[in-house]
Amino acid sequence: MKLTGHALKLVPRTQGSKYGNRKITAGDGTKFDSLAELHRWSHLQMLQRGGHISDLRRQVVFEMVPSVKFAGASRARPAIRYIADFVYLEQGIEVIEDVKGVETPEFKLKRHLMKALLGLEVKVVKK
Repeated sequence: MKLTGHALKLVPRTQGSKYGNRKITAGDGTKFDSLAELHRWSHLQMLQRGGHISDLRRQVVFEMVPSVKFAGASRARPAIRYIADFVYLEQGIEVIEDVKGVETPEFKLKRHLMKALLGLEVKVVKK
């Protein structure tokens, strides 16, 4: 994927973007939460083409806690999920990766739960 100016479309910052990231759409229509995430995706694709990693995937969902219904509740509470930016195999070992500029309290909790409940480590790549 070529990262040229005309192939990218930045989405304007919204009021809700308190950490300063801008969503971006690549030339092929693929959407990313930030420019850093797009750059990391491009780098991982290059590593896969070179045979250094394999089975590269985006936005992989891990269910940490299933949906539950409490006594007296009218409906079930949704499952607690973690969505990884990228998952791939490196030397036969699964790597779960998240690109972060700021590690929010919610991310820290989910990262902790991934390790405690599922035994999976999340590698953080800083912007």
